[in-house]
Amino acid sequence: MIFTGLDIADIRFPTSRELDGSDAMNPDPDYSAAYVLIRTDAGDGHEGHGFAFTIGRGNDVQAAAIASLRPYLVGRSVEAVLADLGGFWRELVHDSQLRWLGPEKGVMHMAIAAVVNALWDLRAKRAGLPLWRLLARMSPEELVDLVDFRYLSDALTRDEALQILRDARPGWAEREEHLLSEGFPAYTTSPGWLGYDDEKLRRLCKEALADGFTQIKLKVGADLADDIRRMGIARQTCGPDIRIAVDANQRWDVPQAISWVRELAPFDPYWIEEPTSPDDVVGHATIARELAPVRIATGEHVANRVVFKQLLQLDAISYVQIDASRVAGVNENIAILLLAAKFGVPVCPHAGGVGLCELVQHLSMFDYVAVSGSMQDRVIEYVDHLHEHFVDPVVIRKGRYVAPTAPGFSATMRPETLTEYAYPDGPVWAAPATAEAGATANGATTPPTGAPGVETPPAEVAVP
Repeated sequence: MIFTGLDIADIRFPTSRELDGSDAMNPDPDYSAAYVLIRTDAGDGHEGHGFAFTIGRGNDVQAAAIASLRPYLVGRSVEAVLADLGGFWRELVHDSQLRWLGPEKGVMHMAIAAVVNALWDLRAKRAGLPLWRLLARMSPEELVDLVDFRYLSDALTRDEALQILRDARPGWAEREEHLLSEGFPAYTTSPGWLGYDDEKLRRLCKEALADGFTQIKLKVGADLADDIRRMGIARQTCGPDIRIAVDANQRWDVPQAISWVRELAPFDPYWIEEPTSPDDVVGHATIARELAPVRIATGEHVANRVVFKQLLQLDAISYVQIDASRVAGVNENIAILLLAAKFGVPVCPHAGGVGLCELVQHLSMFDYVAVSGSMQDRVIEYVDHLHEHFVDPVVIRKGRYVAPTAPGFSATMRPETLTEYAYPDGPVWAAPATAEAGATANGATTPPTGAPGVETPPAEVAVP
C-alpha cells in the first residue's frame, strides 16, 4: 500500500463580515484553512485530513508550502510511514533546505503540522479510535520516540519524559472512563470579540452563563477606556465568581502591558493572554513578575517547543496555550505537553479559529489520561464558529467538551464546504457581493483579490 495523493484546498470563511474573531491586532479576520487530504491505494476508504489555520490573506502561501511537502509522501509505503511518525516528523522538520526558511517556525513549520496531523488522522481512523484514545494507549516508549529532544535536554531529557509517562500510567483507564462520562472543562471566547457592541457583549455573557460556562474571555488592547467599560459590563453581568480572562493578542510592549492590565485590575482579570510579542520570553517574565497575582498565558503564536521551554524555565507563564497547527503537529505538541508536566504548569489550549476546537480537544484529553493525569486549572477554549462544516464537530454540554468517540482527529470537513468556500472561485466568494466582500476581507488599504493589478494564483481544490 502506498500514498497516492496529497490534495490541497484553499478554504476561507468570510467571518470579517460580522467581525467574528476580531481583536486588537486582527480587526478583520477571515478564518481560513489551507486544507490537506491524503489518499492511499489501501482500498479501506480511509483518508487523512488536516489543515493549517490562517486568517485570510496568505492562505495561498500556506497552501504552496504544504504542496512542497508532497514529494516526501506520495509513492511511499503507508505502513512504513504510519509506523514511524517520529522518524517521518524528523525527516520533514530537518530537511536542510526547507529548514532554512525557519528554522522550525513560521509557514514551513505550519505546513509540516498540516501534513503530520493529517497522517495522525489517518492512523487513528485505521485503528478505529479517536486520536486522544490512540495516543493514550501507546506505551511510554512509543510516545517518547515521537519527540525530538534536540534543544530540550537542558530542561527535559528522554529519561525524564519516560518517567513522567510511566508515573501517569496508574489510573489511566479510570481517567478515560471519567472523561467519557463527564467531559473536559471549557471556557468560551464567543462573547468577547472586540468588534461586538455592548449589548451583544451583555447578551452573549448571559448566554454563556446559561450554557454552564464558568470562565469567559474578552479581547482587549485597542482602547483603554473601551476595555474598562467592557470589563465593567462583563463583570456586572457575570457576577464575582465567574473567571474573566483577557487577551491582548500581542498588542503591547512590556511597560504598556503592565500599566494597562493594572488599570483593569479592579475587575479581577483571571489571566492576561498574549500581552506582548510571543517571541519576547524575557518580556513575559517581566510582565509576570510585575503583575502577579494576575496570571500570564500564551502559546497560540509560540513558534516551537524551544520557545515554550524558555517560557517555562523563566517562570514567564502560568498557562501553556498549545495550538494544534502552529507548531509542527501532534509530535511537537506531545513534547510541549511533557515540558509543561515537568514544570507543573497547566495546559489550556488555544482554539479560536476554524477547526481548532476540533483538534485541540484530543490533545488535552490525551494530556489528562496519559501525561498530567489532572484537570485541575485546565480548560479548553471554545469558540462557537464554523463547527457545522466538520463531519465530527465538537459537542459542548454544560460548559464541558464531550469526548469524541469517532475514529480520527475530527479534522474532516464536509465535502460541500470544500466546494462552497473554496477561494477564490467557490460560490461564497464568487457571489455578486464580490466587491463588498473583497473590501471587507482584504482590508481598507488593500484592493480586493482579483482586482486589476492583483494577480490571483489558482486555488488547488481537493476532490472529496
